[in-house]
Amino acid sequence: MRPSWDEYFMDITKVVASRSTCLRRKVGAIIVKDKHIIATGYNGAPSSLPHCAEVGCMREKLQVPSGERHELCLGLHAEQNAIIQAAVHGASVQGGTLYSTTQPCILCSKMLINAGIKRIVFAGPYPDTLALSLLKSAGVELSPWLEEEKP
Repeated sequence: MRPSWDEYFMDITKVVASRSTCLRRKVGAIIVKDKHIIATGYNGAPSSLPHCAEVGCMREKLQVPSGERHELCLGLHAEQNAIIQAAVHGASVQGGTLYSTTQPCILCSKMLINAGIKRIVFAGPYPDTLALSLLKSAGVELSPWLEEEKP
């Protein structure tokens, strides 16, 4: 059976997540417009810097709970990397859909709103209710992806 567009893009997002260098959570994101992939991103250290697998995770060492103290993390989030990749290549994401293996955090949510993302499909939860509230207030359509809903 042929997958729906959402299923197709969520499957690709899972493959993108496999490139993550984060020791705590592997996240992938893609931005799609008009059924075409504009950009991809996964969480990990900035280009040319050592990955967490090489230098360790500061948040893990300090036992920081998930969703807290983002400034201690060496890595960028998958959503941030997707937005940056689009910018580097001169591609507008305004009006696009973000597919992510995890719900965006508050920092990424603010960036996605300002980038003009209109819809977010996400598979896994994240402990950040403020992010969901902000996205709803901005009129971003939220579509939680549940594996059992796949056709």
